[in-house]
Amino acid sequence: MLAVLKEHKGFWTSARKRSMYAGILLLILSIITQIVLGRFSSRVAVDAPSVRDIFLDNLPLVNMGFVIVGGAIVLWVFAWVLLIVHPRYLIFSTKAIALYIISRAFFFSLTHIGPFPLRYSPGPHNDGYGLYHLVTFQGNFFYSGHTAFPFLLALIFWENKKLRYLFLFLTVFFGASVLLAHVHYSIDVFAAPFIVYGMFVISTKFFPQDHALFAS
Repeated sequence: MLAVLKEHKGFWTSARKRSMYAGILLLILSIITQIVLGRFSSRVAVDAPSVRDIFLDNLPLVNMGFVIVGGAIVLWVFAWVLLIVHPRYLIFSTKAIALYIISRAFFFSLTHIGPFPLRYSPGPHNDGYGLYHLVTFQGNFFYSGHTAFPFLLALIFWENKKLRYLFLFLTVFFGASVLLAHVHYSIDVFAAPFIVYGMFVISTKFFPQDHALFAS
C-alpha cells in the first residue's frame, strides 16, 4: 500500500491531473450516453423481430446469469482497482474506456433486433444486482460488452503477459457465456474484438501523450 501511495505521489503533475479530470468528464459523458441510447434501443427492440443464428440455433440454453451479471461486476471492479494501483495506465485507460462505451452505445442504437426467443435473461428483480441494470438494457445487442471490455483490458495491459492472457481468457469465457445464455447473437460476440481493437488504435491517436505514459 505504501508503495502504491508513493507511486501516486510522484506521478501526479499539474498537467496529468488536468488530463485525468478530462478523462473523468469523458467517462461520465459516456455513461450518460449509454443510459440514454440504451433505454431508447430497449424501447424500440420490444416489438422488433428476432433473427435466426447458426450458433444459438444449435447451442443448449444454459443459465449463466451468475457470470453475466456477477462476473461482469467483479471484472469492472477488478479492472478499476488494477488501473488505480498502476497510475501510468489510468489516464489513457479512462479515456479509452469512455470511447469504447460511447462507440458501443452508438452501434447498438442503430439496428433494432428483438431478443432470441429461447434465452436466459437475468432481470433486475431476480438476480439481486440492481446496479448492473442501471446501465444495461434489453435490446442492447451489437456489440457484446462482455466480450469487448476484457479484450480492451488485454490491449491496455498487453506488455504484461500474465494480465494479457488473463483478459484474453476472460474475453473467450464471457463470450461463450453470453452465447450459452442466448442473450447475444453470435455476430455481437465475434465482431466485438475487431471493433474494440479499432477503438483502441483511435484512442492512441487521440491521446498520444496519455498512451506514452505506459512506457514511463
